[in-house]
Amino acid sequence: MLITGTFLDEITADIPHQNWGEKEWDREFATMKMAGIDTVIMIRCGNQRFITYPSEYLMEKRGAYRPPLDLVDIFLRLADKYSIDFYFGLYDGGCMRKAWFVGSLMSEVDDCKFVAEEVWKRYGHHKSFKGWYLNHEIGIGDGELYILDERTEYDRIIGNFVKEISGGLPTIISPYISGSKAQANPLDITAHDKLWNRVLSTLQGAVDIVAFQDGHCEYDELEDYIKVNKALADKYGMTSWTNCESFDRDMPIRFLPIKWEKMRLKLEAAEKTGIEKAITFEFSHFMSPHSMYSSAHGLFDRYMEYREEVLKRS
Repeated sequence: MLITGTFLDEITADIPHQNWGEKEWDREFATMKMAGIDTVIMIRCGNQRFITYPSEYLMEKRGAYRPPLDLVDIFLRLADKYSIDFYFGLYDGGCMRKAWFVGSLMSEVDDCKFVAEEVWKRYGHHKSFKGWYLNHEIGIGDGELYILDERTEYDRIIGNFVKEISGGLPTIISPYISGSKAQANPLDITAHDKLWNRVLSTLQGAVDIVAFQDGHCEYDELEDYIKVNKALADKYGMTSWTNCESFDRDMPIRFLPIKWEKMRLKLEAAEKTGIEKAITFEFSHFMSPHSMYSSAHGLFDRYMEYREEVLKRS
């Protein structure tokens, strides 16, 4: 199992910004292409008042700051240049961080729809624009089913909407497994299966690709969770990927590049399940030879050695 996709964490929410411009991003896209990455997913186009492109709507409606660079334009031109598929991550107005527990996520629906239409009109002509990322993560870590239901309904509404305006381009979600490493309310395999059967049955038709984050369970449990995830995705006509996190959830400091041994364990677990694709969160911070973290440079070297081994075997 090799990593063939990555998130682009712009705008950053809980990791440092690397302050790259077009020159640095061009170098990064060339590196990703060389490393076998054919898919990039911009995790969000905006986070509250910081945005990745000059949206007149968000600047007026949300008081967003005018960005010095149009990162969406840069990413799409580079994706065109390097023949990499680009998925657009939608707007996060702050409900996921400020108001998870008061049921206010649905207040963002209209803003998200407007942004999607604005973006499709402005950038939809790019050959690399291949789909959408629904960036409000779904999970049960907070233990409140009504919040889970609200996030699921939100993704159902927005997923159907963006597919309608773009001629059916696919949608991705990347929820999290609430396993033994979850901060609260861990779910065993049986409970996980039951919960996600409920969620994916609601999202059928609105979501095409499900890429579960793999960091909230023990390494020797992961294969069983991925098998359940794949079976459920198959049941509801979805594609199953794995989001092989390249940062280390076991460390007291959040977040640092993962130890290569741990990442290899996760890739090997995914390989045994027959899952279709591995993406990561995220290459540029935690795996790139250009990352601000020097340990990411070592992770890149170890991964590229592993990649060479895998390609020789195949």
